[in-house]
Amino acid sequence: MSRPVVLINLQSPHSFWRLSTENERFLRATFPDVEFRTATEKDVPQQVAEAHVYFGWRFEPSWLVDAVHLKWIASPAAGTDHLPVAEAQSAGAALTRSYGFHGRPMVEHAMGMVLGFSRGLFTSQRVQRNRSWWKDDLAEEFFDLAGSTMTIVGCGSVGVHLARVARAFGMDVIGVRRTPPAASGERITWIHTSAVHQAVAVADVVVDLLPATRATAGFFDRDLFTACKPGALFLNLGRATTVDQTALLAALDSGHLRGAALDVFDPKPLPTRHALRLHPRVLLTPKSSTLCRTYMDEAVAFFADNLRRYLAGQPLDGLAHMTALPS
Repeated sequence: MSRPVVLINLQSPHSFWRLSTENERFLRATFPDVEFRTATEKDVPQQVAEAHVYFGWRFEPSWLVDAVHLKWIASPAAGTDHLPVAEAQSAGAALTRSYGFHGRPMVEHAMGMVLGFSRGLFTSQRVQRNRSWWKDDLAEEFFDLAGSTMTIVGCGSVGVHLARVARAFGMDVIGVRRTPPAASGERITWIHTSAVHQAVAVADVVVDLLPATRATAGFFDRDLFTACKPGALFLNLGRATTVDQTALLAALDSGHLRGAALDVFDPKPLPTRHALRLHPRVLLTPKSSTLCRTYMDEAVAFFADNLRRYLAGQPLDGLAHMTALPS
């Protein structure tokens, strides 16, 4: 049997999202019977013809035409909405996402957003240049985290990580998902997706961690925002397609929501004069919640564990399916 060929295309302007020399050395030493090849984006269509495994940020459906030996497409990303899941399945290739290491930076990001609003930090930064004193403003807008409630919609592994940190601040946590666990050691009140309106009605902070699927498109619509507790803060670190942005702006303009912090939005980037950019109670971050100096090290470790499974003929971890629903 010929040596399995793994083609790697992990390019990025940021070092922590690129395959390093140390990462390559680790893979070659760990799997001496595997042939690892690296490719630039323009070289992938030619080199993928001999590959059994592909490891990269993206994969064009057209590359499958010549990928006659390809059995597995692996991505270091958590989401698969940018990948050809259906086409890969039709071609007989498995496609996997990565998970388990995105939680820490995303949780730090989320809690930074929450604290910025709860302590009036964003207001202070906005008015410090033209106001001599604004303590009375903050006395009106701040809110205590201790004793408040956070509802996490799409509460998977990242949501559970966020729940632990939120509880450290004294918050109660409700987790909404399609398949609530029968039992867990986490102090989370689990609620089925069908009861999401009740879950957001009692929340001081609502966090959207939903993936992009047919079932989640426009999930946060006018009715769901109306169901939110008056004065709630809304965060989206999931996918932009899960939110009706017109409905979100209406909820903000009416004062029903105290604010919104969005790491994702549509289009990307937003036009300069877009209402979300200009809104005084909206914080935008440029899809930066997963920025992490150790990202690629952990992504390669996840891939290596899956490669062991692949070589042993065992089921792969993180398999993507077209039927995925919010969890």
